[in-house]
Amino acid sequence: MGLSSESTGAAVLNSCGTMLLAQKSTADDKVIALAGNPNVGKSTVFNNLTGMNQHTGNWPGKTVANAQGNYQYKNTRFILVDLPGTYSLMANSEEEEIARNFICFGNPDAIVVVADATCLERNLNLVLQTMEISDHVILCVNLLDEAKKKKIKINLNLLSEELGIPVIGTSARSGKGLNQLMDAVWETSKQNFHSHPLRIVYDENIEEAVSSLEPVIQKSIGDKINSRWIALKLLENDTKLLDTLKNHLGCDIRNDHELCEKLSKTNEYLERQKISNDDFRDRIVSQIVKICETISKKTTTCEKAEYALRDRKIDKILTSKVTGIPIMILLLCGIFWLTLTGANYPSKIIANGLFWLEDWLSEFFISIGAPLWIKGILVDGCYRTLAWVVSVMLPPMMIFFPLFTLLEDLGYLPRVAFNMDNFFRKACAHGKQALTMCMGFGCNACGVIGCRIIDSPRERLIAILTNNFVPCNGRFPTLIAVITMFFAAAVSGPFQSIISTLILAGVIILGVVMTLLVSRLLSKTLLKGMPSSFNLELPPYRRPQILKVIVRSIFDRTLFVLRRAAVIAAPAGLIIWLLANIRIGNTDLLTQCADFLNPFAYLLGLDGYILMAFILGFPANEIVIPIIIMSYMATGTLTDYTGLAQLHALFIGHGWTWLTALCVMLFSLMHWPCGTTCLTIKKETQSNTWTLLAMAIPTVSGMGTCMLVAGTARLLGLA
Repeated sequence: MGLSSESTGAAVLNSCGTMLLAQKSTADDKVIALAGNPNVGKSTVFNNLTGMNQHTGNWPGKTVANAQGNYQYKNTRFILVDLPGTYSLMANSEEEEIARNFICFGNPDAIVVVADATCLERNLNLVLQTMEISDHVILCVNLLDEAKKKKIKINLNLLSEELGIPVIGTSARSGKGLNQLMDAVWETSKQNFHSHPLRIVYDENIEEAVSSLEPVIQKSIGDKINSRWIALKLLENDTKLLDTLKNHLGCDIRNDHELCEKLSKTNEYLERQKISNDDFRDRIVSQIVKICETISKKTTTCEKAEYALRDRKIDKILTSKVTGIPIMILLLCGIFWLTLTGANYPSKIIANGLFWLEDWLSEFFISIGAPLWIKGILVDGCYRTLAWVVSVMLPPMMIFFPLFTLLEDLGYLPRVAFNMDNFFRKACAHGKQALTMCMGFGCNACGVIGCRIIDSPRERLIAILTNNFVPCNGRFPTLIAVITMFFAAAVSGPFQSIISTLILAGVIILGVVMTLLVSRLLSKTLLKGMPSSFNLELPPYRRPQILKVIVRSIFDRTLFVLRRAAVIAAPAGLIIWLLANIRIGNTDLLTQCADFLNPFAYLLGLDGYILMAFILGFPANEIVIPIIIMSYMATGTLTDYTGLAQLHALFIGHGWTWLTALCVMLFSLMHWPCGTTCLTIKKETQSNTWTLLAMAIPTVSGMGTCMLVAGTARLLGLA
């Protein structure tokens, strides 16, 4: 199990994830690359132009692979490719490599670089690097509305003159300036606008080296790519670029003897000038930074020098060693309390409506004289399971996802990563793992994909293997139902929801602790190594667009997850109904399976039906509780158990105790990932071994924890 590109996800990023060739419908289609630093509004520009719903968030790393969309403008179809956010094109990370490779080899007709108007100087670094590769560059200065609030003014015309490229100012969230941007893209892609990009002039020694090497490169690769830029990369000793050139251009310049000889002589010249590879790179970067500073001072004015003072004051509280973690836990509890409190009544209303419809469907099948087994399969099996999933899952998700998205848009999630960085560093893992954990709250599969933002292959793999310790939306209904029925029910009144919230928060914290412990264990065994450092940008706090957040959360997250659960729930209901109604001798198949699993399930503090529900719930965790309920019913169907009080009575009648409920919660938190997550892990790691290990680690942890808790409770006579 070596850390090869194939076993860590790098291979996926270099193959299917990069999408170097945009899918054109006709030869007249124009391909536009959309580049920019993280968190500058690239995905917002992409969504507004294409009408797509790529999820955006106020934190770095939201876009981890290329996304494609298209729009029509002036009888021309434009294919817009949203590249991962990156600060540079020097290919020090996967994001940089993906962005660079598409710009170089994806044959874009124009490249739009989106910059943050509130920190133009830092963003110009990427603009200048892109201009070294291509002449067809457009600068989109976004977030002008925020710049205005902070008393920052940018002379866009002067900026355009200094850079020698079109410069368009936008406020993408409100749609301002996007028409002008589309005009500029159209003119540039049609070559109606002849730009004269600023040529970066380096010191005398570097220019001498580049000028001696450039003609030979031009002779070798022709006009396929900017020869001056290739010369700079070769002198930087960028070995990755050589492989990329071979893969995408079919040109292995290492076999060009003339070029190799010239490169050797040029390197000898640089050595005589006492310029090492590191010195060469530093001089390149220094010159770019110097130009960025000069242009920024010419074109930008700020009436309020301490415009970020408010953010810094807030960060002193939210990222403090004393208050940071407690505030984070309080916010978590607040979200859970609102979710638990707000979901009760809508859940009852939806359940009553769906089960009323179930009665109507039953009468309909009887009236048409349909056989009982057809009614049993379609109504008692498929429909009732589906009704339960919808009534239990929909209300909490419609509350949780918008609240969580509000924290994203506000810019709080990077502060979570900052607060957790010290804990992950002690576990020899990467601080960005906190961000992938946050993704896992919605869906563990999304969390696994999000691990691409971690540069280190070792730490990326650790994050993938431990992501399942964070409960996803599919496990929340199980946790919420069990907590409410068996632990919070002892308290009446408003304190019931508070107790439920505290217990649920405790379960989440346990998941985080297990993530840290297992990460530490992996770092000392299979994946030995020291934690790498990383720079995390703390974005400015932004006022969320509440209406857009609610709509986006419902359609992009809630309905997506619900649709996935529904697709799985109906077949699962069918299987359970068949198992409960097919008999061998005097015993149905469902009971036989449960009896077979009972001895091992007892060690875990469960019973055979519960363990079978987790096994059959492998396609989607959302259906575990419905399967348990159906399994307990003699006919294999759900009856009108629309309230938690009735469900509690049903479970008690089948031998549940506080210990059973506790072990169900623990095993729900720690067991194998769902089918979708497993497929995602396989795709990301390109390894069956790592995929199996990702399934085994949480499962062994959960079984061990449940055995310890159940054994201890029985030994002490508590159960």
